[in-house]
Amino acid sequence: MAGRGRTRRLAGRALALLPPGTALVGAGTVVLGLASYIQLAAAGRTLPADRMAGVSVVWTLVFSVGLGLFFPIEQEVTRLVAARVVAGQGVAPVLRRAAVTSLSLLAVVCVPVAVFARPIADRLFDGNVSLVGALCGAFGALSVAHVTRGMLAGAGRFTAYGAQLAVDGALRVVCSLVLAIAGVDSPLLFAAVLTVPTLASVGATLPWVLRGTRPWRGGPVMPWRALGAGLLALIPTTLLAQLLVNISVISVKLLAPQDTAFITALLSAVVLARVPLFVFGSLQASLLRGLSAAVAAGDRHAYRQLLLRTAAFTGLLGGSGGLAAVLLGPWLVPRLFGSPDLLGWTDFAWLSAGTLAYMLASVLGQALQTTGGHGQQLLAWAVGTAALLGVTASPIPIRDRVEIAYTVGAAITAIILTVRVINVTRTQPRGHFSRQAVWMDGIEVTKPSGHPQSVE
Repeated sequence: MAGRGRTRRLAGRALALLPPGTALVGAGTVVLGLASYIQLAAAGRTLPADRMAGVSVVWTLVFSVGLGLFFPIEQEVTRLVAARVVAGQGVAPVLRRAAVTSLSLLAVVCVPVAVFARPIADRLFDGNVSLVGALCGAFGALSVAHVTRGMLAGAGRFTAYGAQLAVDGALRVVCSLVLAIAGVDSPLLFAAVLTVPTLASVGATLPWVLRGTRPWRGGPVMPWRALGAGLLALIPTTLLAQLLVNISVISVKLLAPQDTAFITALLSAVVLARVPLFVFGSLQASLLRGLSAAVAAGDRHAYRQLLLRTAAFTGLLGGSGGLAAVLLGPWLVPRLFGSPDLLGWTDFAWLSAGTLAYMLASVLGQALQTTGGHGQQLLAWAVGTAALLGVTASPIPIRDRVEIAYTVGAAITAIILTVRVINVTRTQPRGHFSRQAVWMDGIEVTKPSGHPQSVE
């Protein structure tokens, strides 16, 4: 009993070092992350290799291009809402602007995709046009989900945020298992699992989103530039980041399209090596809110401490998860996902090292973002992506090339962002944080109204 009590105390201290709301979001993230594995495992054991390759490409595009387009909206909404809550100003204008922006972006992306559906299907999905429709449907679900998640995170409603993730994940598990048990061999239905549960989870938590705007309905109208200025740099930044972390499967599909066995095995290995990313996802919403509130309040000490603690936890998480992937990955992939037994421990070592560097770069990028460093963040990811493309174009064998490219690109990005964050935290004047919040948010913050509000 004493040992159990000591374990609980240590766990409580560890959680206290993390941004408020991490545990609540983490619970939902675990469910959603587990759902990704079950979905891929169910599809991999039910579909033949050629059809599974199409689902693999849809899955990769949704979690690269889709997140790259719409996750920045969640981040900016979180940042803007958190700053307005600190200033005691209305957040409903942020919801309206964000909804219009997200749906407009969805139209800009999906209309051309629909027009060129046939060549896209021929190139990526072996002529299956229905998978192009599934891709656009998943993009639509993300466009709605990330707006609502940004509102919940910025207002500190992390119970509802975590609930949305959990509902999404639970429904994905149910749908995937039903399809697998029924022996469904349609790649479209397995791809649709990326759309229907997400929309259902948004509907389930929408009352909390609307309720979250009520305490802060008043205040000035938010100018379009307050949201657009950050997104102009943040969307390409996130697209590059998602491209970097997901491009390995797409690269093999484009460079060696006939190697369907390796494509399937690589996707399974990438997902397994990225287990720490699913846990890390629980940090991002709460970290961004905490840093944004510290910036709006001009609290440099809180900003530094939160950033250092989160970076240390991220390093521990990525290192331990990577070691487990290296030791167990080659044995787990064929047994868990039914994928071809083609990969060894060196493959998982490269993928795990890249994941660790990617996670650290994400933390540092959010730190720059909250102080108005969107352009510097974009530059770092652009240089890292250029390094990735350089390695991908090298004469190294394709199966090694895509893994090494991922690690090199992520590591270079993390190094550049480290230098920039050190410069911001050491050399900027004391009033830098609050001035940046005013310029980026389009609101007047002359006297901070206090520390960030408590979360649910």
